[in-house]
Amino acid sequence: MGTPEQSTAGVPAARWAGRARGLAGACHPGPVVAVTALTAALAVTAGQGAARSALTAAAVLTGQLSVGWCNDAFDAARDTAAGRRGKPVVVGTVGATEVWVAAYAALALCVPLSFACGLGAGAVHLTGVAAAWAYDLRLKATAWSWAPYAVGFAALPAFVALGLPGQPWPAWWVVTAGALLGVGAHLGDVLPDIRGDLATGVRGWPHRLGPDGVRLLLPVPLVAASAVLVLGPAGPPGSRGVAALALAVLVAVAGAVLGRRWERSAFAAAVCVAVVDVTLLLQGTGIA
Repeated sequence: MGTPEQSTAGVPAARWAGRARGLAGACHPGPVVAVTALTAALAVTAGQGAARSALTAAAVLTGQLSVGWCNDAFDAARDTAAGRRGKPVVVGTVGATEVWVAAYAALALCVPLSFACGLGAGAVHLTGVAAAWAYDLRLKATAWSWAPYAVGFAALPAFVALGLPGQPWPAWWVVTAGALLGVGAHLGDVLPDIRGDLATGVRGWPHRLGPDGVRLLLPVPLVAASAVLVLGPAGPPGSRGVAALALAVLVAVAGAVLGRRWERSAFAAAVCVAVVDVTLLLQGTGIA
């Protein structure tokens, strides 16, 4: 058993560790890791070197961290009212003020990291980050809640393309597919919490559709993204692309049918179609 001095000395360290865990949980780690990893993979497949790909990933990581922390800090009161015990701010692991500080610190890092990839690339990426902040602070509860997702996801491949030598403009089909993936991500992100959101007065675009409407609409933008990725590049689509598009359609239809009885089936099907889309995006003929 330690002395009183030893026990007391361990308290600050334990508190800091708890706050660090709280901040990690409040940043929405799943989406942060997924979006950062996708963009890093896209940078590598597009032909960026190791150093530039790392810089691109760092810019996206800080931007995503800022957006996630902003979301939890701003929604702290609403999350508490909805009883979302999975939120670190709600259970008191970390304070809302600390999360706000982390959000602004990450945003401050995101700006120079983005512009280090080029002025055009930085401007495009920060436009996407600004759209995500606008969603957190205002647009989430409006009929335009889909727009920041579309802008943010479309900005990612554009950011990668403009970071290449010569700063080429991205191919239209990549940006379009990114926007459609963003709309699908918005619907999928809202679906699990839609009833709790409605109870606390959130009236974004998916909430106005209702749970059944979201379930039925969820696969549409994702399948549309599949079609754009297969049919958009110059030349006839390859057999693998056609097979991937057929698979996306079949999975989406199955999810819509089964989702009438098991709601999670619709979400699972949407995730599968999104995986197909990401695979097609990474295996595309080029983003510029």
